[in-house]
Amino acid sequence: MITLYDCATAPSPRRARILLAEKGITHETVQIDLRAGEQLGAAYRQINPLCTVPALRTEEGVVLTDNAAIAAYLEARYPQPPLFGVTPLDKAEIASWHWRAEFEGFLAIAEALRNSSPAMVNRALPGPVNYAQIPQLAERGLARLRQFFADLNDRLETREFIAAQQFSIADITAVVAVDFARIVKVKPDERHPHLQRWRAALQLRPSIAL
Repeated sequence: MITLYDCATAPSPRRARILLAEKGITHETVQIDLRAGEQLGAAYRQINPLCTVPALRTEEGVVLTDNAAIAAYLEARYPQPPLFGVTPLDKAEIASWHWRAEFEGFLAIAEALRNSSPAMVNRALPGPVNYAQIPQLAERGLARLRQFFADLNDRLETREFIAAQQFSIADITAVVAVDFARIVKVKPDERHPHLQRWRAALQLRPSIAL
């Protein structure tokens, strides 16, 4: 049985939950309390030395310790429905927009949040090593995030999904980023009608409520 090490309130494991749901994969869930610092404790370090969630214990007993590995494994192990594309060009288009959603969206939010939150002093990056905050990076993160919203809105003007005319891993990462952006007080507004339409349509998918 697959086991997902999760935190119901955190954005990163939500990406894994959506992927598992879209593929209809039965799994067990173990909640890790990030607020209490459980991810830094000795017990969880034995599972994932990177001290992050999600982590996924595969059917083979191997523990995958990041979203990139989890998504690659699940797509290969459970290829239907394909969430990374089918044709070579579709795979390339999805990979490109998945990277953009990760780098320009998800990481921009992390940059803004982790370099400004009083609760994250000396925790500017996740993991076992402490890093000091850099306030200027918080300002840059917000600027990057606003630009990502604008670019994504333009991209969605004539599309139902972000890439390859299908729901994909790019949509999963992007929707989690768009939803989590509220933590830094950024959300789609009247400047983003296509982004808002896309987000409303995705809400009809049962996986997105997870």
